[in-house]
Amino acid sequence: MGDLKIRGYDCLVTGGAGFIGSHVCEALLAKGRSVLVLDDLSTGNLANLENCVADPGFSYTIGSVCDESLVAEAVDLCGSVIHLAAAVGVETIIRHPVETIEVNVRGTENVLRAAGRKGRRTFIASTSEVYGKGEALPFHEDGDLVFGATSRSRWSYACSKTIDEFLALAYSKARGLPVTIGRLFNTVGPRQSGRYGMVLPRFIRQALAGEPITVYGDGTQTRCFSLVYEVVDCILALMETRDSAGLAVNIGSTEEISIMDLAGLVRKKTGSASEIRLVPYDEAYPKDFEDMQRRVPDVSRLMGLVGITPGAGIAEIIDRILTSGRHPS
Repeated sequence: MGDLKIRGYDCLVTGGAGFIGSHVCEALLAKGRSVLVLDDLSTGNLANLENCVADPGFSYTIGSVCDESLVAEAVDLCGSVIHLAAAVGVETIIRHPVETIEVNVRGTENVLRAAGRKGRRTFIASTSEVYGKGEALPFHEDGDLVFGATSRSRWSYACSKTIDEFLALAYSKARGLPVTIGRLFNTVGPRQSGRYGMVLPRFIRQALAGEPITVYGDGTQTRCFSLVYEVVDCILALMETRDSAGLAVNIGSTEEISIMDLAGLVRKKTGSASEIRLVPYDEAYPKDFEDMQRRVPDVSRLMGLVGITPGAGIAEIIDRILTSGRHPS
């Protein structure tokens, strides 16, 4: 399956061997759609696709979205594109800043160029990080974006994804490409790994192992966590909604929880005796690290377009992860 098969597919999923991508593939196949995955396995894992490989409508090829000719060939074979391939997690962003910018910008440019030539229906995965240091909560898609200094590498990721959005909207306006941008807010669930800095799987792994649950900073920072299955439902619904073309759309839960409270809830749900330990940012990350205190989406646009939003509570989400049999690594 390493080489592209000359056949038609309903959808190309870049980054399809990743956490969210693999769930997207399963959902598409369940709807009877054929799927081609393109993934370089830098952070994805073929084990995530174990429920897909036996389906005759599924295939994958190992390669990078930075390979322009490979992307063009893959897009040619598919009727639509869900572009999820990107640098993943705070750890990756901070430790590998060059690769982060290159993969996000060049990869998305290749996808949009190929999709633009063929007029393919396209979804571009963006992130709540584009809101940067904004304080006008809840974040609305048409609100101003506020970034920190270029000396702080955290914001290079936010800027690279913002460039992706500008480029996608340019293709929409100038070339009529039916493209929708989804700004994802802290998507979590079974199969997510904590090795790239994702906080919830890291907490669960530490609690189950009886290790200290390490909270970076003072723990008062808050986030809204969304169950991956519901996020995928929203992505697919947006792809099927013509009115979402040419728009950026927040996809996330509006239930806000502090990271300290999250650590306590994980400890309670796992029955762990682990201590909760505060770790200063300058011990966890390079000294130029800067965080956002709150991150809450306005999901009125999403609700107006597709009539659904992620609604599972964080307690339910933790239960789903613990009973899935796929505990975080």
